[in-house]
Amino acid sequence: MATASASFKSREDHRKQLELEEARKAGLAPAEVDEDGKEINPHIPQYMSSAPWYLNAERPSLKHQRKWKSDPNYSKSWYDRGAKIYQADRYRKGACENCGAMTHDKKACMERPRKLGAKWTNMHIAPDEKIESFELDYDGKRDRWNGYDASTYSRVIEQYEARDEARRKYLKEEQLKKLEEKNNKKADEDGGSDDDDVDDYLKVDEAKVDESKQMDFAKVEKRVRTTGGGSTGTVRNLRIREDTAKYLLNLDVNSAYYDPKTRSMREDPLPDSDPNEKFYEGDNQNRLGGQALEFKQLNIHAWEAFEKGQDIHMQAAPSQAELLFKNYKVLKDKLKNSTKDTIMEKYGNAASEEALPRELLLGQSEREVEYDRAGRIIRGQETSLPRSKYEEDVYINNHTTVWGSWWRDHHWGYKCCKQTIRNSYCTGSAGIEAAEAATELLKANMARKEAAEDKPVQHEEKQLVTWGTEVPDDLVLDKKLLAEALKKEEERKKEERDERKRKYNVKWDDEVTVEDMEAYRMKKIHHDDPMKDFLH
Repeated sequence: MATASASFKSREDHRKQLELEEARKAGLAPAEVDEDGKEINPHIPQYMSSAPWYLNAERPSLKHQRKWKSDPNYSKSWYDRGAKIYQADRYRKGACENCGAMTHDKKACMERPRKLGAKWTNMHIAPDEKIESFELDYDGKRDRWNGYDASTYSRVIEQYEARDEARRKYLKEEQLKKLEEKNNKKADEDGGSDDDDVDDYLKVDEAKVDESKQMDFAKVEKRVRTTGGGSTGTVRNLRIREDTAKYLLNLDVNSAYYDPKTRSMREDPLPDSDPNEKFYEGDNQNRLGGQALEFKQLNIHAWEAFEKGQDIHMQAAPSQAELLFKNYKVLKDKLKNSTKDTIMEKYGNAASEEALPRELLLGQSEREVEYDRAGRIIRGQETSLPRSKYEEDVYINNHTTVWGSWWRDHHWGYKCCKQTIRNSYCTGSAGIEAAEAATELLKANMARKEAAEDKPVQHEEKQLVTWGTEVPDDLVLDKKLLAEALKKEEERKKEERDERKRKYNVKWDDEVTVEDMEAYRMKKIHHDDPMKDFLH
């Protein structure tokens, strides 16, 4: 321990000082004492125990570590609740109109509103309240327990104890009533044995014993310090007397090691016993399962990810490491499931209840065949072609060939009878001859019918003129004249739409040619025509 003075010391004095400090830390020498006579802890570091040079401390002390700047106006006192200072005999001007106190007005009065206030009755003047003001610091203003009297909590404890006492008394009475009813019965309806009567008698005896003595078998009386000045409390031991300690499970010297300092036994003390009967299997059992195993896997994942170049650290950012580990497990499960589905889709699942496809069952064999480098068979049977999933070589309705063995005119059939109906009965060669004869007869009948039929008379169609009359044989329309007639017809219709363009002196040609008539008909609007709105 460094002293207050920082004077020069020789090598021998410095060595003695170090030995003294070591002896004080080991408890071989008495601790150093400060100015007030209090012992200084020898384990306090030197930078904390040594005082600054500007304080000029002559003796070792820890005053420089304490708060030396104190506010003279600050006090830990609190409001005197319910204190009164003065009670007047008459109403005073400016006092409360309801109760007559000078410390508040009518709006802030906490008394019941009187029918006639003290201002008018001048009677029952309430005393003035004691008003105090404190200058609290930052923590004092925000201390929710400031001014709390800890002794008031004893009322809460008394209420809970009274409730528990009443509950224990009620349960004890109910139990005694039930047991007395059983004992008063002369004969049991179910034919109970003498053992049951003995058990009931023992239960009655246990119920008659004071319940507090039964429950407090592990009670330890201990002095507990409280804010109210200290009281005797009860601290219960959580271990039951019937429990066997770990080190007593196996008394063999070479059994599992028990560490008395940490009270731990990692290995199983009884490894050869029945696991169904064992209550304790060693502390390693807890470390290999549950959240301990998850935390171990999380650490391993963080180490491996950091080695692969990922910015992750378990101690610096545990939330980030846990989130990345969760994402890693989700992606791993997805990849595992996709791989599993791909393999099952390709090869099937032998563990499932569904039957395997027949192409897989029939497409493989255990026959040994030896091949050379070119793929030719050297020894063994020839490779057999895999069968299809459909049944083969099944003959129905007396057929000697399968359906689809014959083809004609875009129809499948049976080769044995050349029939194209699937469910037909086989007729053999007689059916083939009858079918050929029927076909030849049908062809002959069709040829005879074509020869006997008369050709229909073709009627000449009359060409009609566009305006509805019969067209003469020598009628020919000139395309140029028809184009000119169409232009004239358009100009005429424009003049009809706008009368202002019509000239005063107009000469009309009364001669109408065939082209003019055709142009008029083409430009004419047919009111019955459904497409008239789309013309022109």
